Amino acid sequence: MTKRDFYEILGISRNATQEEIKKAYRQMALKYHPDRNPGNKQAEESFKEAAEAYEVLGDPEKRRRYNQFGHEGMRGTNFREFHDINDIFSAFSDIFGSGFGGGIFDEVFGTSARGRRASRAQRGIQGSDLKVKLQLTLEEISTGVEKKIKVRKQKKCDVCNGTGAKAGAGSSTCSQCDGTGELRQVSRSMFGQFVNITTCPTCGGEGRVIREPCTNCRGEGRVPGETTIKVNVPAGVSEGNYIPLNGQGNAGQRGGPPGDLIVLIEEEPHQYFIRNGDDVVYDLNISFPMAALGGEVEIPTLTGKAKLAIDPGTPAGRMLRMRDRGIPHLNNYGRGDQLVRVNIWVPPKLTPKERELLKQLGNSEHITPSEEERHGHSRSFFSKVKDAFS
Repeated sequence: MTKRDFYEILGISRNATQEEIKKAYRQMALKYHPDRNPGNKQAEESFKEAAEAYEVLGDPEKRRRYNQFGHEGMRGTNFREFHDINDIFSAFSDIFGSGFGGGIFDEVFGTSARGRRASRAQRGIQGSDLKVKLQLTLEEISTGVEKKIKVRKQKKCDVCNGTGAKAGAGSSTCSQCDGTGELRQVSRSMFGQFVNITTCPTCGGEGRVIREPCTNCRGEGRVPGETTIKVNVPAGVSEGNYIPLNGQGNAGQRGGPPGDLIVLIEEEPHQYFIRNGDDVVYDLNISFPMAALGGEVEIPTLTGKAKLAIDPGTPAGRMLRMRDRGIPHLNNYGRGDQLVRVNIWVPPKLTPKERELLKQLGNSEHITPSEEERHGHSRSFFSKVKDAFS
């Protein structure tokens, strides 16, 4: 299914300011809020759609990538997925009113917002994110690859099924925060009413207290473990790119949602190639006779061996281009090239016969450069410099 344009969803122009984007999202969120549309699945989807649009357009860097590449530009970015309504309330607390001053949704919906905080608290404490490094060869980067990686992380306790409670013991509502997971302190000043919200120290923000902890996980609802995870790496990634795997991080405490796993891409040094953007550079050593007479050589590429023609009279330092033999463009069609830098190989050892032949060759008219040819490059260079300043 093709995604709608984020600007169209919020009903704003592409030149809208950040404040206009925030205002438009507030209006959409109020219109499709679940408390105003109970049981309306279409309104709930519109609510999530608006949140996804604000997630991108409300962030200047993500907005820049979206403006340049569209929805394709969101691949490989740290992009949140909203699995339910509570995720949206948690992500945009500055708009929905968790903290200083209450916010517009506390004012409009009152006790319903407090109920949402309570239900969110009962989900447990969210697990932390993990970061792992994944080394790839240039061959793997050029084709894309599926990798299996072993990750040591906190996993859900199988004995208590992640609740942290002993079988049959269960939990009870926290008496200090009345199940909200928060403590509110209201103060008044000449500037108006201020609300300070802190996490309940008794239940740790969960809203519930375990009666008897599970002996296997000691009430955590999770235990240390190891798991194998598949990672699909697209072709064209670069050193420093990362792939977020939602829900593959540490398990949450006592039934809380898991964190994410961030897979950081690293490139292994290659035996032959140096990467330059999406191009790869290969240094080719050829003999003087081949440079003078021309010929054909077989060289490595990222996809196997290939033949390359050397023109007669090819000088050292010349760069030959093999089109579409490089790295695929990550956010676009096509791929880079393989650049072959020609070097003239000088033999470190010679037999007496070879030495004699080279001496005879050195006396030939077209082998030794003339006085003008010997200084031609430097004269040409200084001439260009002189022209530039004249």
